[in-house]
Amino acid sequence: MFGLSLLVSGLAWWLGLYLLARDPRKPLLWWAGAGLISYAAVIVVPHPVLVGLPALAWTGAILLLSRPALIRWWIFAVVPFLAVSLWLPWIVLLPLAVATALAIGKRTYFSLVGVMFGLSAGAFLLGLLPDAITLPSLGFDVVVFGILVAVTDAVEEGEAIRADMVRSLVIAGFTAVLFGSQVVLFGGPQLLVYTTVAAAIAVQVLANPLAAAVDRLAVPAVAAERAELREAAESLPKRLPLVTDDPAEFARLTRKALSHYGDLGKLVASPLIALTEEAPPLDRAAQLKSLLLTSIQRLKPADGDFGTSDEWRYYNALYFYYVKGIRPYSVRTKREDLDAEDRRALQWFVTQVPERTLHNWQNAAARLVAADLMAGVGSA
Repeated sequence: MFGLSLLVSGLAWWLGLYLLARDPRKPLLWWAGAGLISYAAVIVVPHPVLVGLPALAWTGAILLLSRPALIRWWIFAVVPFLAVSLWLPWIVLLPLAVATALAIGKRTYFSLVGVMFGLSAGAFLLGLLPDAITLPSLGFDVVVFGILVAVTDAVEEGEAIRADMVRSLVIAGFTAVLFGSQVVLFGGPQLLVYTTVAAAIAVQVLANPLAAAVDRLAVPAVAAERAELREAAESLPKRLPLVTDDPAEFARLTRKALSHYGDLGKLVASPLIALTEEAPPLDRAAQLKSLLLTSIQRLKPADGDFGTSDEWRYYNALYFYYVKGIRPYSVRTKREDLDAEDRRALQWFVTQVPERTLHNWQNAAARLVAADLMAGVGSA
């Protein structure tokens, strides 16, 4: 029983950290990762309140996938539900059931996993079956859910997932066995085995973020360059082959590449890298960045340096947002290095262009950039 619990806990812990490490800026990965990590804690301390944490976290993840407009309401509802679960542990199953029902027809496979998890969690909370049955059942559900989230995110990013995930699992598993077995062989307590395995996995999965934090303290002058090199190396297994016979998919990949315009490490994983000449990965990413800039500049009207008429909107939506890095709707962004043209563009975005309108313009402009890139492929 201990061996099975250790395996399930370690697997959930690894997958939760893997999701968080994929992109810490994505709320979906945070919700799903929190559910997996909290389940790993449930294995060590099988308290009814802890069982509710994965249910609450995955309610948020399912809402983000199926009804994203509701997530801001759920953020405020999490704490009250968690507080009530101290007296009524089963209460956490109600929002999960609602979210699962709302996902039917939109994210049906997540609905199925939500039902499976709800049944297993209900059996545990109500004491209908022994913990030896319900906890592994919960483990199967949480791992399937985590894998589905990882695959969904990879498809959205236009990335391969299997090689990267297997590589991470093998390295984390090897390290966990190496250090955990030593504690077992020397007769250490079970809690020490769990914590040793968890620490070994965390050090491997979070190696890049930890290295980046150390670099910022120890070698700040080259921290950004070292981070870019590490991200480029991590991105290589994620690259998919480029398919140019599907204009809609090509446009989607172009839109994604534009969103990573300022991040060469991310561009290394873009399938559009196939449009560049053979060279080291970062050099090819720089070539792709140059191709994108050239296509964006072709959208610029010939009548002046800056304008706000309709013919300027697609160029402005891409150039100032991605190339110049202006984020007009972010309250956390303060730029002191803007020139006169940039300040005019920023003022125009803030006062005249709703955020949703800018998003629509960027989608339309990305299709134009994709058509330009495909024309270049056809003429090559």
